[in-house]
Amino acid sequence: MSQASSLQSSGQSGLGKSTLVNTLFKSQVSRKSSGWNREEKIPKTVEIKAIGHVIEEGGVKMKLTVIDTPGFGDQINNENCWEPIEKYINEQYEKFLKEEVNIARKKRIPDTRVHCCLYFISPTGHSLRPLDLEFMKHLSKVVNIIPVIAKADTMTLEEKTEFKQRVRKELEVNGIEFYPQKEFDEDLEDKTENDKIRQESMPFAVVGSDKEYQVNGKRVLGRKTPWGIIEVENLTHCEFALLRDFVIRTHLQDLKEVTHNIHYETYRAKRLNDNGGLPP
Repeated sequence: MSQASSLQSSGQSGLGKSTLVNTLFKSQVSRKSSGWNREEKIPKTVEIKAIGHVIEEGGVKMKLTVIDTPGFGDQINNENCWEPIEKYINEQYEKFLKEEVNIARKKRIPDTRVHCCLYFISPTGHSLRPLDLEFMKHLSKVVNIIPVIAKADTMTLEEKTEFKQRVRKELEVNGIEFYPQKEFDEDLEDKTENDKIRQESMPFAVVGSDKEYQVNGKRVLGRKTPWGIIEVENLTHCEFALLRDFVIRTHLQDLKEVTHNIHYETYRAKRLNDNGGLPP
Protein backbone atom coordinates (compact mmCIF):
# COMPACT_ATOMS: atom_id res chain seq x y z
CA MET A 1 0.00 0.00 0.00
CA SER A 2 1.75 3.17 -1.07
CA GLN A 3 -0.12 5.78 0.95
CA ALA A 4 -2.30 6.01 4.03
CA SER A 5 -4.43 8.95 4.96
CA SER A 6 -7.17 9.83 7.45
CA LEU A 7 -10.15 12.08 6.90
CA GLN A 8 -12.63 13.14 9.57
CA SER A 9 -16.18 14.41 9.18
CA SER A 10 -17.76 16.57 11.90
CA GLY A 11 -20.89 18.67 12.32
CA GLN A 12 -24.36 18.50 13.82
CA SER A 13 -26.70 15.56 13.18
CA GLY A 14 -28.90 15.57 10.11
CA LEU A 15 -26.46 17.32 7.76
CA GLY A 16 -25.66 14.18 5.77
CA LYS A 17 -22.06 13.61 6.89
CA SER A 18 -22.24 9.83 6.50
CA THR A 19 -24.05 10.14 3.17
CA LEU A 20 -21.41 12.50 1.80
CA VAL A 21 -18.58 10.20 2.88
CA ASN A 22 -20.32 7.27 1.18
CA THR A 23 -20.75 9.47 -1.92
CA LEU A 24 -17.02 10.18 -1.84
CA PHE A 25 -16.34 6.45 -2.15
CA LYS A 26 -18.98 5.74 -4.76
CA SER A 27 -17.89 8.62 -6.98
CA GLN A 28 -15.71 7.94 -10.00
CA VAL A 29 -12.41 8.03 -8.14
CA SER A 30 -13.32 4.87 -6.28
CA ARG A 31 -16.60 3.41 -7.44
CA LYS A 32 -14.94 0.09 -8.24
CA SER A 33 -13.03 -0.26 -4.98
CA SER A 34 -15.22 1.08 -2.22
CA GLY A 35 -16.89 -2.27 -1.61
CA TRP A 36 -19.90 -0.49 -0.17
CA ASN A 37 -23.27 -2.13 -0.61
CA ARG A 38 -25.96 0.32 -1.74
CA GLU A 39 -28.61 -1.76 -0.02
CA GLU A 40 -27.07 -1.25 3.41
CA LYS A 41 -28.79 1.27 5.61
CA ILE A 42 -26.43 4.02 6.78
CA PRO A 43 -26.35 3.87 10.57
CA LYS A 44 -26.92 7.13 12.44
CA THR A 45 -23.59 8.21 13.85
CA VAL A 46 -23.42 7.85 17.61
CA GLU A 47 -19.71 7.34 18.31
CA ILE A 48 -16.25 8.07 16.94
CA LYS A 49 -15.38 5.23 14.61
CA ALA A 50 -12.76 4.63 11.92
CA ILE A 51 -13.66 2.95 8.63
CA GLY A 52 -10.93 1.94 6.17
CA HIS A 53 -11.40 2.26 2.40
CA VAL A 54 -8.98 1.34 -0.37
CA ILE A 55 -9.19 3.65 -3.34
CA GLU A 56 -7.28 3.62 -6.59
CA GLU A 57 -6.17 6.85 -8.20
CA GLY A 58 -3.99 6.94 -11.33
CA GLY A 59 -3.00 3.30 -10.84
CA VAL A 60 -1.87 3.98 -7.24
CA LYS A 61 -3.68 2.19 -4.43
CA MET A 62 -4.25 4.23 -1.32
CA LYS A 63 -5.74 3.39 2.07
CA LEU A 64 -7.99 6.18 3.24
CA THR A 65 -9.42 5.94 6.75
CA VAL A 66 -12.58 7.94 7.38
CA ILE A 67 -13.32 8.87 10.98
CA ASP A 68 -17.02 9.44 11.53
CA THR A 69 -17.89 11.54 14.58
CA PRO A 70 -20.86 11.96 16.90
CA GLY A 71 -23.45 14.49 15.77
CA PHE A 72 -22.37 16.79 18.53
CA GLY A 73 -24.35 19.86 19.46
CA ASP A 74 -27.60 17.95 19.93
CA GLN A 75 -27.71 18.46 23.70
CA ILE A 76 -29.37 21.32 25.58
CA ASN A 77 -25.95 22.23 27.00
CA ASN A 78 -23.33 21.96 24.26
CA GLU A 79 -20.45 23.36 26.26
CA ASN A 80 -17.11 21.75 25.33
CA CYS A 81 -18.82 19.17 23.10
CA TRP A 82 -15.84 19.23 20.70
CA GLU A 83 -13.59 17.76 23.41
CA PRO A 84 -14.07 14.04 22.52
CA ILE A 85 -13.08 14.82 18.91
CA GLU A 86 -10.05 16.90 19.95
CA LYS A 87 -9.07 14.11 22.39
CA TYR A 88 -9.30 11.51 19.60
CA ILE A 89 -7.06 13.60 17.29
CA ASN A 90 -4.47 14.09 20.06
CA GLU A 91 -4.57 10.38 20.92
CA GLN A 92 -3.47 9.61 17.35
CA TYR A 93 -0.54 12.05 17.69
CA GLU A 94 0.38 10.39 20.99
CA LYS A 95 0.32 6.95 19.37
CA PHE A 96 2.64 8.14 16.59
CA LEU A 97 4.96 9.88 19.08
CA LYS A 98 5.29 6.75 21.22
CA GLU A 99 6.26 4.73 18.13
CA GLU A 100 8.68 7.44 17.02
CA VAL A 101 10.63 7.60 20.30
CA ASN A 102 10.72 3.81 20.66
CA ILE A 103 14.34 2.56 20.59
CA ALA A 104 13.37 -0.41 18.42
CA ARG A 105 10.97 1.59 16.28
CA LYS A 106 9.36 0.16 13.17
CA LYS A 107 10.78 1.09 9.77
CA ARG A 108 7.35 2.41 8.80
CA ILE A 109 5.31 3.76 11.69
CA PRO A 110 1.57 3.03 11.31
CA ASP A 111 -0.01 6.44 10.75
CA THR A 112 -3.50 6.92 12.18
CA ARG A 113 -3.15 10.72 12.50
CA VAL A 114 -6.11 12.73 11.19
CA HIS A 115 -4.95 14.71 8.14
CA CYS A 116 -8.13 16.61 7.49
CA CYS A 117 -11.46 17.41 9.15
CA LEU A 118 -14.45 18.21 6.95
CA TYR A 119 -16.65 20.47 9.06
CA PHE A 120 -20.30 20.47 7.95
CA ILE A 121 -22.17 23.76 8.12
CA SER A 122 -25.97 23.93 8.13
CA PRO A 123 -27.32 25.66 4.96
CA THR A 124 -29.22 28.35 6.89
CA GLY A 125 -28.22 31.18 4.55
CA HIS A 126 -27.82 33.41 7.62
CA SER A 127 -24.69 32.94 9.69
CA LEU A 128 -22.61 30.37 11.52
CA ARG A 129 -23.85 29.13 14.89
CA PRO A 130 -21.73 30.01 17.96
CA LEU A 131 -21.09 26.26 18.23
CA ASP A 132 -19.64 26.13 14.69
CA LEU A 133 -17.26 28.98 15.53
CA GLU A 134 -16.24 27.41 18.86
CA PHE A 135 -15.60 24.01 17.28
CA MET A 136 -13.52 25.38 14.40
CA LYS A 137 -11.62 27.77 16.69
CA HIS A 138 -10.52 24.86 18.92
CA LEU A 139 -10.00 22.19 16.27
CA SER A 140 -8.16 24.38 13.74
CA LYS A 141 -5.26 24.45 16.23
CA VAL A 142 -4.83 20.66 16.03
CA VAL A 143 -6.06 19.60 12.56
CA ASN A 144 -6.59 20.89 9.01
CA ILE A 145 -10.19 22.16 8.85
CA ILE A 146 -12.07 22.24 5.54
CA PRO A 147 -15.49 23.91 5.91
CA VAL A 148 -18.31 22.38 3.85
CA ILE A 149 -21.87 23.69 3.37
CA ALA A 150 -24.11 20.62 3.58
CA LYS A 151 -27.32 20.02 1.58
CA ALA A 152 -26.52 22.97 -0.68
CA ASP A 153 -29.47 22.14 -2.96
CA THR A 154 -31.75 23.83 -0.40
CA MET A 155 -30.37 27.23 -1.48
CA THR A 156 -30.63 29.20 -4.74
CA LEU A 157 -27.40 30.08 -6.59
CA GLU A 158 -27.57 33.66 -5.27
CA GLU A 159 -28.18 32.50 -1.68
CA LYS A 160 -25.30 30.03 -1.97
CA THR A 161 -22.85 32.69 -3.22
CA GLU A 162 -23.90 35.13 -0.50
CA PHE A 163 -23.73 32.49 2.24
CA LYS A 164 -20.24 31.37 1.17
CA GLN A 165 -19.04 34.99 1.35
CA ARG A 166 -20.64 35.44 4.77
CA VAL A 167 -19.05 32.26 6.15
CA ARG A 168 -15.61 33.32 4.88
CA LYS A 169 -16.05 36.74 6.48
CA GLU A 170 -17.17 35.28 9.83
CA LEU A 171 -14.23 32.88 9.91
CA GLU A 172 -11.85 35.76 9.18
CA VAL A 173 -13.40 38.07 11.82
CA ASN A 174 -13.14 35.28 14.41
CA GLY A 175 -9.52 34.53 13.50
CA ILE A 176 -10.26 30.95 12.38
CA GLU A 177 -7.70 29.55 9.94
CA PHE A 178 -9.06 26.88 7.62
CA TYR A 179 -7.00 24.80 5.19
CA PRO A 180 -5.05 25.85 3.10
CA GLN A 181 -3.67 28.20 5.78
CA LYS A 182 -2.11 31.41 4.43
CA GLU A 183 0.99 31.15 6.60
CA PHE A 184 1.97 27.82 5.00
CA ASP A 185 1.99 29.00 1.35
CA GLU A 186 5.45 28.03 0.16
CA ASP A 187 5.91 30.40 -2.79
CA LEU A 188 4.10 32.89 -5.01
CA GLU A 189 2.62 30.16 -7.24
CA ASP A 190 1.35 28.35 -4.16
CA LYS A 191 -0.11 31.58 -2.78
CA THR A 192 -1.88 32.44 -6.07
CA GLU A 193 -3.45 28.98 -6.33
CA ASN A 194 -4.44 28.85 -2.65
CA ASP A 195 -5.81 32.43 -2.63
CA LYS A 196 -8.20 31.39 -5.41
CA ILE A 197 -9.35 28.41 -3.30
CA ARG A 198 -9.67 30.51 -0.13
CA GLN A 199 -11.54 33.36 -1.82
CA GLU A 200 -13.76 31.41 -4.26
CA SER A 201 -14.12 27.70 -3.46
CA MET A 202 -14.29 27.72 0.34
CA PRO A 203 -16.53 26.64 1.90
CA PHE A 204 -17.41 23.93 -0.66
CA ALA A 205 -21.19 23.80 -1.18
CA VAL A 206 -22.06 20.13 -1.64
CA VAL A 207 -24.87 17.64 -2.09
CA GLY A 208 -24.35 14.00 -1.15
CA SER A 209 -26.33 11.01 -2.42
CA ASP A 210 -25.89 7.27 -2.43
CA LYS A 211 -28.54 6.67 -5.11
CA GLU A 212 -27.98 6.24 -8.84
CA TYR A 213 -30.30 7.52 -11.58
CA GLN A 214 -30.38 7.27 -15.36
CA VAL A 215 -29.64 10.67 -16.98
CA ASN A 216 -29.18 10.91 -20.77
CA GLY A 217 -28.39 7.19 -20.97
CA LYS A 218 -25.78 7.36 -18.19
CA ARG A 219 -26.02 6.23 -14.58
CA VAL A 220 -25.20 9.09 -12.23
CA LEU A 221 -25.21 9.65 -8.48
CA GLY A 222 -27.95 12.11 -7.70
CA ARG A 223 -30.87 13.38 -5.68
CA LYS A 224 -34.37 13.32 -7.11
CA THR A 225 -36.37 16.52 -6.65
CA PRO A 226 -39.76 17.67 -8.04
CA TRP A 227 -37.88 19.73 -10.67
CA GLY A 228 -35.39 17.08 -11.76
CA ILE A 229 -32.25 15.19 -10.77
CA ILE A 230 -29.46 17.01 -8.95
CA GLU A 231 -26.30 15.32 -10.22
CA VAL A 232 -23.72 15.07 -7.46
CA GLU A 233 -20.72 15.01 -9.81
CA ASN A 234 -21.99 17.74 -12.16
CA LEU A 235 -20.14 20.99 -11.34
CA THR A 236 -23.05 23.10 -12.56
CA HIS A 237 -25.21 21.44 -9.87
CA CYS A 238 -22.87 21.36 -6.86
CA GLU A 239 -19.21 21.46 -5.78
CA PHE A 240 -18.85 17.87 -4.67
CA ALA A 241 -16.39 17.05 -7.50
CA LEU A 242 -14.23 20.04 -6.49
CA LEU A 243 -14.16 18.86 -2.87
CA ARG A 244 -13.34 15.27 -3.86
CA ASP A 245 -10.48 16.31 -6.15
CA PHE A 246 -9.17 18.75 -3.56
CA VAL A 247 -9.05 16.16 -0.76
CA ILE A 248 -8.11 13.02 -2.73
CA ARG A 249 -6.10 14.32 -5.68
CA THR A 250 -4.56 17.80 -5.68
CA HIS A 251 -3.97 18.52 -1.97
CA LEU A 252 -3.71 15.12 -0.28
CA GLN A 253 0.08 15.18 0.00
CA ASP A 254 0.08 18.75 1.28
CA LEU A 255 -2.61 17.92 3.88
CA LYS A 256 -0.33 15.17 5.15
CA GLU A 257 2.74 17.41 5.19
CA VAL A 258 0.98 20.22 7.09
CA THR A 259 -0.30 17.60 9.57
CA HIS A 260 3.20 16.19 10.12
CA ASN A 261 5.26 19.39 10.00
CA ILE A 262 2.87 21.73 11.83
CA HIS A 263 0.10 20.09 13.87
CA TYR A 264 2.03 16.98 14.93
CA GLU A 265 5.25 18.94 15.57
CA THR A 266 3.33 21.39 17.79
CA TYR A 267 1.90 18.45 19.78
CA ARG A 268 5.29 16.70 19.93
CA ALA A 269 7.18 19.79 21.11
CA LYS A 270 4.61 20.46 23.85
CA ARG A 271 4.67 16.84 25.07
CA LEU A 272 8.48 16.67 25.19
CA ASN A 273 8.62 20.10 26.81
CA ASP A 274 6.07 19.10 29.47
CA ASN A 275 8.17 16.01 30.08
CA GLY A 276 11.43 17.93 30.58
CA GLY A 277 12.71 16.95 27.13
CA LEU A 278 12.36 13.23 27.85
CA PRO A 279 10.28 10.83 25.72
CA PRO A 280 6.74 10.27 27.08
